[in-house]
Order: sequence, then C-alpha cells, then structure tokens
Amino acid sequence: MSVPSPAATFAARLVDELSRLGVRHAVVAPGSRSQALALALAELEARGGITVHVCIDERDAGFLALGLAVESGVPALVVTTSGTAVANLLPAVAEASHSGVPMIVLSADRPAALRGTGSNQTTWQPGMFGRFVRLEHDVAAPDASGMPDPVTLAAAAHAAAVGADGTVGATGTDPGPVHLNLQFSEPLSGELLSDLPVRPALASSSPRASAARPAVEVRSSLHLARGPRTVVIAGHGAGEGAAALAASAGWPLLAEVSSGSRFGPDLVVAYRELLSDAEFGGRVERAVVFGHPTLSRQVPALLARPDVEVVVVRGAGEPVVPRPDVVVVDAVGTDPFDRSDREARAWLGSWVFASRALVDAADDDIASVGEVEAGTWDLADRRDYAKGELAALRAPITRRTLGLAVWRASWPHDRLLLGASRLIRELDAAAPGKRIPVHANRGLAGIDGTVSTAMGIALASQSADARGVGVTRVLLGDLALLHDAGGLLVPRGERRPRVQVIVGNDGGGTIFDGLEVAASADPGAFDRLMYTPHDVDLASLAAAYGWQHQRVPGRGALDQALASPPPGLSLLEVPLSR
Repeated sequence: MSVPSPAATFAARLVDELSRLGVRHAVVAPGSRSQALALALAELEARGGITVHVCIDERDAGFLALGLAVESGVPALVVTTSGTAVANLLPAVAEASHSGVPMIVLSADRPAALRGTGSNQTTWQPGMFGRFVRLEHDVAAPDASGMPDPVTLAAAAHAAAVGADGTVGATGTDPGPVHLNLQFSEPLSGELLSDLPVRPALASSSPRASAARPAVEVRSSLHLARGPRTVVIAGHGAGEGAAALAASAGWPLLAEVSSGSRFGPDLVVAYRELLSDAEFGGRVERAVVFGHPTLSRQVPALLARPDVEVVVVRGAGEPVVPRPDVVVVDAVGTDPFDRSDREARAWLGSWVFASRALVDAADDDIASVGEVEAGTWDLADRRDYAKGELAALRAPITRRTLGLAVWRASWPHDRLLLGASRLIRELDAAAPGKRIPVHANRGLAGIDGTVSTAMGIALASQSADARGVGVTRVLLGDLALLHDAGGLLVPRGERRPRVQVIVGNDGGGTIFDGLEVAASADPGAFDRLMYTPHDVDLASLAAAYGWQHQRVPGRGALDQALASPPPGLSLLEVPLSR
C-alpha cells in the first residue's frame, strides 16, 4: 500500500521545475536513496517532459551527461544514490568545469544527522566536488512539516549551470557543473502530497561559488590595430569566431582539430613546424587566442614569450592565462583586411603556402602510386597503375592515415569525438580544413569516459527533435577504450544510437614513446609502468557487450568500413604498429 511521501513530493516538483527551465535529458544510476528522483523522472518522461537514460556505472553516467550537454548545449541532470556513487562523478564534474559544460548533479543523501555516526552508505557529500562546481547546496530533507522550495532551488541551479543571471534560456560566460545534495528521509517513495508546505530552500543551505578560475581583469571588448604581425590561435572549443576574425583581418589561423574553427582559406595546418621556425614563429608579434589550446608544445612556448602580445578572447571553460600581462576580453574587432597592403598579404601568404608545402611533402606516402598515369591507354602503364593502387589498398595503416580516413568519412550531419591519445595529435598535424562537428574532452585531456561521452553526444544528436541524423564516430586508442569499457554497456530497453567506435590498437600506451621518459627510464620498467602492454581480445570484448566488431587489415577495408558503418553499435579495430 502506498504511503504519503514528502521525499517523492519534493522530488517530483523539483524535476518538473528543472524541465520547465529547459532541461531535456537526465541520466539515472540505480540506487535506493535516490529512488524518489528516479521515479519522478520516469513519470515526467511518460508525460513527454524529459528523456531519461539509465546507466549502471556512476562514472559512466557522469560522462554520458557530459556528452548530452556538450551536444545539446543545455544542462543535463545526473542522479545518483549516496556514498561512493557520488564520488564516481568527480572525473566528469572536473572535465565539465574546465570545459565550461553545463551539468546539474542531483545526489541523494542520508539526513545530515547521520554524518559521522558510521551509518551505512553515509559520508560527507557536501563539498565533495570542491572548487569544480559553480554552485552547491546541501538541501535539508523534506518531511511532514514541509519541503525546501523546489522553484527557488531549480532556478538557482539552472542559472549557475548555464552561467546566466537566472533568465530562462540565457547563457552566460561561466557555464559549468552544479551540485544539489538532496537529503531524503523515509519513506523514500510513495504517494504525492498536494498540500505539503514550502519553506525557504537556500537560507539553511551553504552556497558554494566556484573558484575554479583565477581572478583576471576582463574587458568587454577590444579593437585590435592591424599593424603587428599577428596569428589567431584556435584551441579546443574556440568556435567559429576564431575563423571569422582570421578571415576578416587576414591573419594566419592556427586551429586545432577540435577547435570548431578548422576551415577557411587562412588555415595553417602545419602550424607546429612553422611556429618552431624563426622565419615564421620567431617573427610573431601578437597572438589572439580563442578556446583552450592543448595539442602542441609550440603554442604554449609562443604565448610564454615576453616579446609577444597575447590577447585571450574569453569563452566557455577555463581561459588561457600564461602570463600576468595577458589581456582577457569578451570580444575583439579589427579593421577589415586591406588586400592592397602588400606586407599584410605577404605575412598571411607565407604561412598558408609554407603550410601547404609541408603537408604535401608529409602526405607523399599516402598518395596512390601511379596516379599520374591513370589516364593513359598504354597497357604497361595501366598495369603498373593497377599494381600501385592494389599495393596502396593493402598497405599497413599508420596513425596518420587512420585519422585522415576518419576525417574524410565524417560530414556535417555526423559527429566526431576524438579521444586523448596519439591519434588526435596525428590528425591535428595533417587534417585539412573541414566544417564538421568535432568534440573532445580537452578540459583536462583525460582518457577516462571517452566512450560514455560519445554515447551522450549520439543520444542527443540523434534524438527526435535534433537536426543531426548521421553517425557518431569516436576515434581513440586501445587504452582509452579499455579505461571506459563499461561505457559499452547499454542496459536492456535503453536506446541504442548509431555509434562507430574506431580503435587504433597498438597494444598499449605508445604516446609515452615520444616523451622524455622513454629515453630516461629502464626499458623494462618503461614498458611495465608506462606502455602497460595488454593482450585483450577486442572482438570478445565487443561481443560481451553486444557490439558488432570488425578488424581491418589495410586501407581499402578501412575506407569501406568507415563509409558504410552498420546501424546501431559497432567497434572497428585497426591494428597499428608500436
């Protein structure tokens, strides 16, 4: 028999209000203390007010919510029970904080009186996320005497998550995660009460403003004179503003592959090599930075130079502040590119043409053998051409050819997520300009949660009300896959979007082969502690989770597999040499 439940009443009103404010997705991990929230969300979903996703692993649930928010642009809810369940959200919360991704954590908790008493599954959940949350409230348990005001709580959480002033639909400059720690007393679920009094929700709780960012003076706007030799640097999440500024001013565009700015005639693909060259990087006088550059050592070295003026255009996520004298602005403008200015044209042209020459030279091994003779009618030439084409199709796949094949196969209606591995760096060094949606967890550049993030992106982009209807591809290394193997699990009854996981399998962490440790460590210790070799059968792993598996031995099979991915969930294994 159902009993009246203040917990259920409060939970229902809170999630209803969050839905009214625009929240569209919620990720629920199973648990007893959170049952009121889970059941309220299920009922709200039945009324068409939200889409619920179930995930048994809280760490994966956090990254699934991250992916949903990255793609949709609005906060996703993630619901957990008490204890270690909440602690498992920390990696995703930290990534969301540094990347400026909105997220609302609803953690169920025991009543505060049980903390420190040894009560089962009870710990100090308030403050668990430290400085990574934009706002935190430890909310007292509803009871027969009343409940915390759900309207006030929802409004405060939503406004802080989107970084706005509380206006519905507004987005500010500091979006990120929010934590509502919700104490619940028994009965944890049951009949809703229509006359439960409402008491102030925020007066008895402890707001926690985020200190994730250093204090910097921010100007609203800045007009940049065209004189100094300038480059536009677009790091992760820069968006189209970086490309627009480069095009307007006629400055070289140094755009990382996950910047959202990697397109246009001003793009400099081989920016690392040129930044290391005294005739190019050595002559830079000013750098305008968008987003969060993380994929090279040359860019931080440039920004650290005292002779280079650095202007940082603030966006979502943590701003790049390499020196105290950096100027941080919300918007920049400049005079339009004067094409009669010979010096300005020479500056831009030298970067673009030098980059093209470097990329062409590096890609000679990728070009098909005998391509020039393909149109001849000479029988011997045609035979040589055919042999060359066959050899190219059978050639071993390198990291660069793998990345470029994935890049070529992806289009604006698709989504591409790049894991933290050697592959994203190889692609960044060679990918031509292309206006496609690219994601990556570069706030902290960890390998954790990559598969789960991709699942969230896929679920949001392939939902009934979304424009994207393509495939979500995720390109990652074998260790990143194994680190998030639990993300392959889709519980029975949950939606299975179209996702293609492309794994470059080199049997361990070869990214360390290119770092200082490879030369300084004992080879045996290096292999055991850094490379961490494994013998996991990825076909069996895929089968265990119900994913289709295909192993491709050469370029021809790779291009075909990428061009026609199967429906549903598939894992494409690409063997790579160490």
